[in-house]
Amino acid sequence: MMGARCPQAKIEILDSLLERYPDMRSCEADVRAAADMLAGAFYAGNKLLVCGNGGSAADSEHVVGELMKGFRFKRPVDPAFLGAYRAANGEEAPAWLEGALPAISLVSHTALSTAFGNDEAAVGVFAQQVYGYGRPGDVLLAISTSGNSANVVEAAKVARARGMRVVSLTGSAESDLSALSDVCVRVPRDEVFQVQELHLPVYHCLCAAVEAELFGGAE
Repeated sequence: MMGARCPQAKIEILDSLLERYPDMRSCEADVRAAADMLAGAFYAGNKLLVCGNGGSAADSEHVVGELMKGFRFKRPVDPAFLGAYRAANGEEAPAWLEGALPAISLVSHTALSTAFGNDEAAVGVFAQQVYGYGRPGDVLLAISTSGNSANVVEAAKVARARGMRVVSLTGSAESDLSALSDVCVRVPRDEVFQVQELHLPVYHCLCAAVEAELFGGAE
């Protein structure tokens, strides 16, 4: 169950990121805009799709792990669901169930990705999933250190055509993704491993900030 929205808790988490990483002030406005966009999408009942390659594929899995279970706040289950569970099963729902923010990592589906890459086009493995899963109001989180990863760019193109919003995490340079995104967080680094090092605190901040706004007021 999402409680009353608590934007102040979200603001404090975003402020903390900038205190720990002062040079991130160059992309402060975009980090805040990304948090607002994600919180609004989840609050409206939409979902997040996430993709990237290599280390960014691992980051995609990490993001989903923080959103689909409790991260920093307790997440009580919707009372309506508890009643439905009781009616369906004749017993109380297990105490370990938590509120979830629906997110899907597009890097996880090995059989689908290898089949599509072999039968159709490897560049389209994320785009095909965005086409299948995506609905208007959903958000694609596209992670690419260069901002030019071809399969991630194709996913962003399909997302836009699907009526989705696109948030991207890249390095400092302008890129194909920055041109396609509603919000592009361009961290102030250029070397791949250094960009990845800053992507982690950014997406941890986004996950924590969204959770704080949507569950921080839950009783």
